[in-house]
Amino acid sequence: MKQKCSFVLGEEESEAVQLFSELGMPKNLAKTMLYVSEVKECHTKDIERGADLRQPEVSVAIRELRRRRWITKRDLNKKGKGRPVHIYSSTKPLSEILKTFEQEKLQEIEGVKKDLSKLKNIVVRGKVGA
Repeated sequence: MKQKCSFVLGEEESEAVQLFSELGMPKNLAKTMLYVSEVKECHTKDIERGADLRQPEVSVAIRELRRRRWITKRDLNKKGKGRPVHIYSSTKPLSEILKTFEQEKLQEIEGVKKDLSKLKNIVVRGKVGA
């Protein structure tokens, strides 16, 4: 039987997943992103095992990570017939991904600040709640 050594998310990664989640990132997305960033290349089965996720959860996360261009996919053709196996790898270091995520969150904060400021102006002028 073929046995493959695979990475498994540990305590530090679990803490990072929790923090990403508190900042608005779905846990499945955070787990998948962290897993792929820790290995050179992986299959979806590797992610399922290492990140403790089900296949549909991995598929949804992979789709979003590819949309954001944080991971890439290449096909590995099997010998003989059958569908190719998809191999995933990170396109940039986790530190760069974090910078992008940080910028997104800072933009959200600025949007909230602007909305609060507009709301204050409306209330102060007496148009609402008089």
